[in-house]
Amino acid sequence: MLFLAFLVVGTVMIIKQQRNMPYQHDEGFIFGTVYHVTYQSDKNLKREIEAEMKKVDNALSTFNKTSTISLVNQNKPVKLDKMFTDVFNMSEKISNETEGAFDITVAPLVNLWGFGFKQAATPSKHVIDSIKSFVGYQKVTLQGTRVVKTDPRLMLDCSAIAKGYGVDVVANYLKQQGIENFIVEIGGEIVSNGISEKRLPWKIGVTKPIDDSTQTEQEIQTILNVTDKAMATSGNYRNFYYKNGKKYAHTIDPKTGYPVQHSILSATVITDRCALADAYATSFMVMGLERTQAFLKHHPDLMVYLIYADNSGKNKVWYSPSMKEKIIE
Repeated sequence: MLFLAFLVVGTVMIIKQQRNMPYQHDEGFIFGTVYHVTYQSDKNLKREIEAEMKKVDNALSTFNKTSTISLVNQNKPVKLDKMFTDVFNMSEKISNETEGAFDITVAPLVNLWGFGFKQAATPSKHVIDSIKSFVGYQKVTLQGTRVVKTDPRLMLDCSAIAKGYGVDVVANYLKQQGIENFIVEIGGEIVSNGISEKRLPWKIGVTKPIDDSTQTEQEIQTILNVTDKAMATSGNYRNFYYKNGKKYAHTIDPKTGYPVQHSILSATVITDRCALADAYATSFMVMGLERTQAFLKHHPDLMVYLIYADNSGKNKVWYSPSMKEKIIE
């Protein structure tokens, strides 16, 4: 009985201590976007968190001229780090699963349309076709410690998976520090664990897809419970431009070489790893509504929330059966 009493008292003290432990709030700029990290800890870890992000930047950022991926794109000799190879292998797997809807070799086409790390005018069909000759995930392989290309002009762009991967890296670091309650967000990609400061599950709003290149519109479409999960959203309502009265969205179909013209306005994916959620969200924007629905029949583990425009231009919602339990309102 005495042991049981000590056990009860000890448990109560631990719970009380945990409740009194403060939540840290860090934010900054990384990967060309803003990050926010909230975590329960009596020590601020911003410097260590940013060090983890910097590792990802050094491996995968095309804006970092000395990163692993930049040196690969420049066809310079480089020792491939674990982060680069992890993301390359993950990307190859998703490319195969989605039949090329996800493709990290799409960089030259993205740049051609003025959405990447270079700027260009609206391209002609001839130029698009010529660039497509050295675009395709099957034209690059990882052989041992080397990236082997069928064409030296082939370039890699992991922007559709790197932010999610960076979120995973930070989340794993926090877990390694024994931190149980946190949320990591980089450019809208998220991993959460445990509970919030309000002692409640983490809740995230999905923004209504309103054309807004200024990113000031934040009307919420729905709210999701993402506790102990990763979430990513891809959409064409933030990054686009108009030229000669025509809208060009930033999601490029690797097979056609043109910006996608599907009815999907945004795709939100919840799964266990943010890198996967990030990549699949982009894939579904390329695949369109019907192909995505067919794909999900074979991947019931993916929770997906799609907002699309019907034939009359009205916004509609479709979500996978597995997503239903995550919708709060």
